[in-house]
Amino acid sequence: MTRSHLIFDSSIGKQKPETIVNRQNPCPFCNVEALTHIMDQKDSIIWLENKYPVLQDAFQTVIIETDECTSELSLYSKEHLHKLIDFALEKWKEMQENSEYKSVLFFKNHGPMSGGSLRHPHMQIVGLKNVDAYRELDERQFEGLTIHEENGIIFNLSTLPRVGFFEFNVHLKQDGEQTIFADLLQTAVHYVLHHFHRNCTSYNLFFYPLRNKEVVVKILPRFSTSPLFMGYDIAQVSNKLSDVVHQVQELYFSQKK
Repeated sequence: MTRSHLIFDSSIGKQKPETIVNRQNPCPFCNVEALTHIMDQKDSIIWLENKYPVLQDAFQTVIIETDECTSELSLYSKEHLHKLIDFALEKWKEMQENSEYKSVLFFKNHGPMSGGSLRHPHMQIVGLKNVDAYRELDERQFEGLTIHEENGIIFNLSTLPRVGFFEFNVHLKQDGEQTIFADLLQTAVHYVLHHFHRNCTSYNLFFYPLRNKEVVVKILPRFSTSPLFMGYDIAQVSNKLSDVVHQVQELYFSQKK
């Protein structure tokens, strides 16, 4: 029988520090001298083992994105953004090539509704030894209304979202330009935090490996999850998709026309 559930170690989970709500708590990622089990580093970007491995039968790692604790992906300079995405994709690929893992997750949490616990900007790469996270992946969930397309990169808004309402996707084709992929990812995050909804302070990024060596990142604005999805696994899609597409195009791409 294929494993579909991960075992969460609650005894480790209750030890994890929390700085999203309790900002007065010390941030462990700011104390670089005390970090252990560092696997690689590029300037202020650090890849290390997760000190609190709450998932059993998994290898959990963290990428600290910057030494600026209060910064955020939408604020990075292009130089730092490109360096970060190049570094993170390289480490994800490195773990994917390890036959020890059945699948490798690559994701980011930001904000109080995202499921994260630390404010300091970071991503996570997790190798799962017994669970295939992509076994029931439906690639139709990455299709949608095109917002922008450039040099092998497609930025769209899902017409069949995984969870519901509004989900942005940025596709990186095998021959696509990775810097543009990073730029459009940053554009999506900036829109979500600054123009999408005045109460939106949280998002998740989920990276997926698709066929033909294509990579797609899904950007999910986070609010309270719909009870229809929680109880019945029924996603909803807004009837305002076209309005959002036009707004993003006007805000970020009208000068390119």
